[in-house]
Amino acid sequence: MARFKEKYNTEIVPKLVEELGRQNRHSLPKIEKIVVSMGVGAAIQDQKVLDEALGYLMQITGQKPSVRRSRKSIAQFKLREGMRIGGAVTLRKQRMYEFLDRLITLVLPRVRDFRGVNPNAFDGRGNYSLGLSEQVVFPEINADKVKNIQGMNIAIVTSAENDDEARLLLKEFGMPFKDPSKKR
Repeated sequence: MARFKEKYNTEIVPKLVEELGRQNRHSLPKIEKIVVSMGVGAAIQDQKVLDEALGYLMQITGQKPSVRRSRKSIAQFKLREGMRIGGAVTLRKQRMYEFLDRLITLVLPRVRDFRGVNPNAFDGRGNYSLGLSEQVVFPEINADKVKNIQGMNIAIVTSAENDDEARLLLKEFGMPFKDPSKKR
């Protein structure tokens, strides 16, 4: 069993029962999936850049990414409908918990000038989104072999009914939220 799944079952669920005042375990918020995506704008000129980015995405997540294609043509960007422009991976169950563990314990502390993640990046329905500006913060990636620095978006989808419940859930997992009282 993944370390974070075990932590959820043994430590986080009792704290959520106490905090939210619900006895039914199924009504408590939980993480349903994590979506990791990369949009590669440079792929319009060179498809090799996209292939490289998809390879890194596969190394990071441990799962083959699905290729995303453009929906419509935009002449100013030299973009045609159906061109390959990005990739995404949806992680669930075991891989999801392992990825979240690596993200919180290894990756976020390696981000340059890291002061915490934005506590207000929730969408109103309990889902959290965060962006990383480079893929080399992941320990799986050899920084010396990277030709193109590529950012990525990470969306953590929860079953929480509102943002406060989701914030509480992620805080219990150890997500390093920025302290709103401290200014730069």
